[in-house]
Amino acid sequence: MTEIQPIDRTRVVRAPNRAVFNRQTVYAILDDGLLCYLSFVADGSPHIIPTLHWREGDSLYIHGLTASRAIHSSSDGSEVCVMVSHLDGLVLARSAFHHSVNYRSVAIYGSPAIVADDRKEAALRAMVERITPGRWAELRPVNDQELKAPTVLELPINEASAKVRTSAPIDDPEDMDWPVWAGNVPFEMVRGVPVPDSAMDPAIKLPEYLRTR
Repeated sequence: MTEIQPIDRTRVVRAPNRAVFNRQTVYAILDDGLLCYLSFVADGSPHIIPTLHWREGDSLYIHGLTASRAIHSSSDGSEVCVMVSHLDGLVLARSAFHHSVNYRSVAIYGSPAIVADDRKEAALRAMVERITPGRWAELRPVNDQELKAPTVLELPINEASAKVRTSAPIDDPEDMDWPVWAGNVPFEMVRGVPVPDSAMDPAIKLPEYLRTR
C-alpha cells in the first residue's frame, strides 16, 4: 500500500492541507533523521525521551537499554507515540503573527514489540550500518554479555501521518507593501569534519565511509 489509511488520532486538525499519508513521504522523513522522540506513560505520568531510530521496510526500530523505564513501559503492550521532525527553515513574514517555520514531521502510534534475541544482533547491525555504512565489519565483534544490555523495539508503521510546510510567507494582502524584508531562511543539518580520538593510534586512517559523507 502506498497510502497509510488515516484514523481519528492520526488526522491533522490544524492546517490539514499540510497532512501527508503517502508512505514514500513518511519514510523519507523518517530516513532523513537519526533521532526520534519516544513518548510513553509510566506510573500514570507522561514521559518523552530522545533515542536512535532506523527503519526497515514497514517497521520503525528503536534502541534502548533493557533496564530503562522507557523500554520497560513501551514493551508491555502499552501504546506509544514516536515523533521525528526536521526544521528546514525560518519563514519571515511582514507581520509578527504570520512568521512561521518550514518543517517536516512524522508521528507514529502503536504498541511496539521487543525484537527477539535471535534477531537482535542483526537489528543492532542495521542501526550501526544506518549511521555509518560499512563500519560494522571493522568493529570488534559483540559478545553475549553486550547483547543482553540493549533492547530493540519494533513498531509497525500502520498508524502514522506526516505534516509538511514548504511555502513562502503567507501575509495579509494589506501588508504586502510594508517595507520590511520577508522570505525564507533555510536550515540544513550537515556532518562536520571527523575529529580523531586522542588515544587512537595515529597510523589508523580515516575510513572511506567517513570521507564521503
